[in-house]
Amino acid sequence: MDLVERMLGGRRVRVVDMRGLPVEGGLERMPYSMRVLLENVARGVALGRVEEEMAARVGAWQGYVGTEVAYFPARVLMQDFTGVPAVVDLAVMRDAVAEKGGDPSRVTPQIPVDLVVDHSVQLDFWARRDALERNVEKEYERNGERYRLLKWAGRSMANFRVVPPNSGICHQINVEYLAQVVREEVRDGMVLWYPDSLVGTDSHTTMVNGLGVMGWGVGGIEAEAVMLGEAYVMPLPEVVGVRLVGRMPEGVTATDVVLTLTHLLRKKGVVGKFVEYFGPALSQLSVPDRVTIANMAPEYGATMGFFPVDERTVAFLRMTGREEAAARAEAYLKEVGLWYDPSVEPVYSDVLELDLSTVEPTLAGPYRPQDRLRREEVPVRVGEECRRLGAEGEGREVELGGERVLVPHGAVAIASITSCTNTSNPAVMLGAGLVARRAVERGMRVPRWVKTSLAPGSRVVVDYLARAGVLGALEELGFSVAAFGCATCIGNSGPLPAALERAADEGLLLASVASGNRNFEARIHQKVRFNILASPIYVVLYALAGSVMKDLSREPVGKDREGRDVFLHELLPSPEEIARLVEEVVIGEDFERRYAGIFEGDERWRGLEGGEGILFSWDEASTYIRKPPFFELEGLPERIERARVLGFFGDSVTTDHISPAGAIPPDYPAGRYLQELGVRPEEFNSYGSRRGNHEVMMRGTFANIRLKNRLTPDVPGGYTLLFPERTQSFIYDAAMEYRRRGVPLVVLGGREYGTGSSRDWAAKGTRLLGVRAVLARSFERIHRSNLVGMGVLPLCFPEGKSAEELGLTGEEELTIEIGALTPRKRCLVRAERDGREVARFEAEAQVFSQVEVAYLAAGGLLPYVLGKLGG
Repeated sequence: MDLVERMLGGRRVRVVDMRGLPVEGGLERMPYSMRVLLENVARGVALGRVEEEMAARVGAWQGYVGTEVAYFPARVLMQDFTGVPAVVDLAVMRDAVAEKGGDPSRVTPQIPVDLVVDHSVQLDFWARRDALERNVEKEYERNGERYRLLKWAGRSMANFRVVPPNSGICHQINVEYLAQVVREEVRDGMVLWYPDSLVGTDSHTTMVNGLGVMGWGVGGIEAEAVMLGEAYVMPLPEVVGVRLVGRMPEGVTATDVVLTLTHLLRKKGVVGKFVEYFGPALSQLSVPDRVTIANMAPEYGATMGFFPVDERTVAFLRMTGREEAAARAEAYLKEVGLWYDPSVEPVYSDVLELDLSTVEPTLAGPYRPQDRLRREEVPVRVGEECRRLGAEGEGREVELGGERVLVPHGAVAIASITSCTNTSNPAVMLGAGLVARRAVERGMRVPRWVKTSLAPGSRVVVDYLARAGVLGALEELGFSVAAFGCATCIGNSGPLPAALERAADEGLLLASVASGNRNFEARIHQKVRFNILASPIYVVLYALAGSVMKDLSREPVGKDREGRDVFLHELLPSPEEIARLVEEVVIGEDFERRYAGIFEGDERWRGLEGGEGILFSWDEASTYIRKPPFFELEGLPERIERARVLGFFGDSVTTDHISPAGAIPPDYPAGRYLQELGVRPEEFNSYGSRRGNHEVMMRGTFANIRLKNRLTPDVPGGYTLLFPERTQSFIYDAAMEYRRRGVPLVVLGGREYGTGSSRDWAAKGTRLLGVRAVLARSFERIHRSNLVGMGVLPLCFPEGKSAEELGLTGEEELTIEIGALTPRKRCLVRAERDGREVARFEAEAQVFSQVEVAYLAAGGLLPYVLGKLGG
């Protein structure tokens, strides 16, 4: 498996001879995503990093699903919420190496790392022309300490670049600028060409799969190992093919397609698998449509949602100013057999077919992205929930803007065009602008209670909205540009009017409609009960309607200036009108101009001070950046003895439930801690922004106000029972008392434990609370990896059994016999209650490789890597 010389694009380059590799059934019948993985492993063999037998396994992948494979990504993508704690970890690792007499400069990325600051901006100001400027100003006030840390990292670490705040969302910047599709590297005098690949510290890293680039989200601790030269060791996955046929009907967008696919693929079950799209309808999907569908792979549970490279991909590279990358991709991929050939259908583990002509306008909610809703089902579903929650009367009278108005249950409190998923797809963004223009022409207005905002993923969006003449109409309806970042999608929604928040406390059930990818309870805003996902077009429509209790398919959206009803068909533009406008106003020069100085930042960024030494200068008075104790943690014991249950949770507990990113309640442990340090509640910022402070984050673990612990069924939020007293307390307080008593802890869960964001603090906080094992029916991929990386053992109950079916109530003491751990080992669990055994069963360790066994033995991935560095 040597590298061979080829003349490609007029140059002599070295490549892996893909057509010469032993592939069972022939290369042309292999899924394209698996071909990219095969190239990666074969190149690792040629460069002496991987055993040849591993490449042979990938070549015969169907017979080796589940076996270990070492993947070496070409680069790492980070965002600031997960990137700041990763940088803190590297800074601590440098200190540890220095204390042992080693060279701390060895702790530096070995491959390119790009960190994009996009998660910190909050929407304190909205529906005003200066909202963007005011929100960015506030962002720097709150986050100066964190940004100085990032400037230090950019200066002191090799291969580490920072894209400053107010630039866009990392995934869109990746798609529009960073991704090359095929990379060029000079190694030992050789010019190598090979497929671009990455891992990212955000679950929606999969967005770049729409460009044919292999990549997915991992936890920050896994990313640190990769950037320090470690392989990403993974089980060889199944590949589910999705055959796309038919043509999207009028009024249907890529948002509708991806919400439909999320529903279908969740039902099918693709967790831990590659999903690959193919079929006759592939050619009709634009790259923005493809990246929309790839973006939500975490929502449908897949590791990737991969689109092979074809003419549309290369045309997109050229249009976005990457002419050299386009030429390289076309020449290389056609030569080595990675170019999409519609005449040959690969062999997949399984195939699902979607006829695009059957897709309807689709929304999702009110609690999960896989819960698909047709337009007429939205008021029915929300109405059911209002009755279940005991909604009284029509709503509440609220004083807004000096006027008392009746705000109904199901009122749209937040209407936000937000997130990486949709906000840079020109078709849906211009469609939203056309709806706004027609509404303004009719004199329509948004009700007072609706907080409207526009937070695009790319600065190019403003260019084409303005060129199309629709930006002013969006602003008229309150959709002024308020941020270039994640904002509402991750819970940085900012405040609602105080009177509206009080009404919510008194029983008013509010809703949000957002063009994001996640709608878990309390994620968008803690006072908002129902969250509906929709395309930007429908965000504008529901903002005008003011309520999700309207059936927009038959009821009027609102009234015009003459008091006449305005219906949906009067506002929706035709597909032809949208397509014509996209062709006219989306131009390559905008991309080239916007990305020319992407790493320079604005005056605020350039004026920030940042240390330049090899070691970071810790500030003991800081409430944002603290030196964490991760290198003091012990390895996994051979027996976890008489552990208490800290939390007993049901299905679909998300990483938002485990480690919330939004507001910090002043009466919760994290809020109390900050107030003890003199931080006023209005200065708390968010959990996400304080991820560099382990004291805040461990207190915030299991602190989502909507979390339901079966030990305290009548009290939602971060509470548990302390045993044996059975006294109710905050989970953090109970964990600290158990630590004082020397009692180990476990957590019980249901299906899809840890679904959602890739946040490593969901695992870090779990470990710092003293939890040594989590027992659940199933785990989401990234959180399982993060638990292992933090030295926490993930265990699955016996097939088909839940904690309840095994007789567990959460009041037991559990002893887990681990012994000499091996991948997928079955560990005996004994549960005692009131001094007698009430359950005995075997739980399978969700540990998939010897490397993961080593992580657990070392106390986590970070101590393991430190040991290899000689620390």
